[in-house]
Amino acid sequence: MSNSDPLVLLRTSLAASKPPHLTTSSDPAEAVANTTDSFVEATHLYFPYPTPKSVPLDSTTRFTSTTPDTVQVDLRSIFFAWVKKDVTVPEYIASAQELDQQLPDGQKIRNLVFVERLELMTWLEGATEESEYIKPLEDAPGTDGAAVKAAEIAGGAGVPPQPGTGQTATQQAGGRPVRVIDARLQTIYDGERSMLDHNSVLRGIKPTDFSHVRKHAELFLGKRRSAPGARPGQPQSKTLATRPIPAPAKPIQSNVNSKRSDPIVLLSPSASSLLRMSNIKSFLDQGLYVPADHPILSSQMTPNILHVTRTLPSLSPKPYRFILVDSPDQFKPEYWSRVVAVFTTGQTWQFRGYKWREPQQLFENVLGMYVGEKGQPIPNEIKGWGSAVRKFELERWDERGHGPSVDQEVRQNRRWRDRETVEELWRTLEGHMRGKGDWKR
Repeated sequence: MSNSDPLVLLRTSLAASKPPHLTTSSDPAEAVANTTDSFVEATHLYFPYPTPKSVPLDSTTRFTSTTPDTVQVDLRSIFFAWVKKDVTVPEYIASAQELDQQLPDGQKIRNLVFVERLELMTWLEGATEESEYIKPLEDAPGTDGAAVKAAEIAGGAGVPPQPGTGQTATQQAGGRPVRVIDARLQTIYDGERSMLDHNSVLRGIKPTDFSHVRKHAELFLGKRRSAPGARPGQPQSKTLATRPIPAPAKPIQSNVNSKRSDPIVLLSPSASSLLRMSNIKSFLDQGLYVPADHPILSSQMTPNILHVTRTLPSLSPKPYRFILVDSPDQFKPEYWSRVVAVFTTGQTWQFRGYKWREPQQLFENVLGMYVGEKGQPIPNEIKGWGSAVRKFELERWDERGHGPSVDQEVRQNRRWRDRETVEELWRTLEGHMRGKGDWKR
């Protein structure tokens, strides 16, 4: 019968804030005096509401567990899951295993998986009226399902509006006033969905690297700070006043103690470029490639200018110091005569601020370099520019073999072809500089 169903009794008593207690007595009159907190000693569960009743803990309930096999869960396991509803999953499993060691065979705790526990807690708290894990209650003939109706009222289920009460009404359930919601209003509530804040909405399926945006912002903020008429320490706007403005990038300067100027290499600012300011130095210096958006690099501050020293034997025994930048915004007109190479991905917007904006004219004066991933097609723009742009390939990055958890020596061994590519790149650049004649001994 519905008024003696363990699940209905448990839900009703919890809704009335009169939770049941473990006891060693089957007599409701003696259950309070024999209350215990031990699942090992207890034999019954005493319900003080709506009518005092003691139910055996090994009673079968209508809750069905399907993992690992389909069984109807006993009352002991149901109440144990409710007692442990606020603990973590590992703690719940550990407590169940510890209790199983003390319980005799046939009284073991049924370990409910996370989804089953969630469905059970939601139903017991009255947040939902049905569950796929709970079989419908079949009242015996002659009963009116009073216990079920009491549980629905206590759980906040909607009922038709009563005359003269408007949208809501107040009833008495077990001597306690209960707010009853209009069925039409409850239907509206059921169709609502939780609103998300902007952080939840903008969160994607993978992290996005915005380092190139920060890099360009520093250049623009530096220009504004150094603009004529701006007083030192005075913010340009209310937005900029909330955080310190980064110092403007220093213009490229040649070594005053040297008789020759430093050659300049321009990188592509495109986010699709394999070589950017964050990883170009380790690639050219150590012959080791790491993706520019890798977590071990994204946590570091990306500089606006880098220096790489390299000896070119056919030109001079003295090492050359190459200047690496990805934007000519800080260039003076005479700097363009020192540009020896340009890394490109085939996107012509890269050349908008260049002295030579047309690719054909640009690569007549400087060496073009395209670095792509092995096995990937070369862009049609790169092919159209012909031999003026030299092409290089890098092995595909495999996080499982090159991730931060892999030893540095192992990672270098697996990227041994990077060194071969770097040496070929330097030989090509050395030959180009030798052909121009301005960089000879």
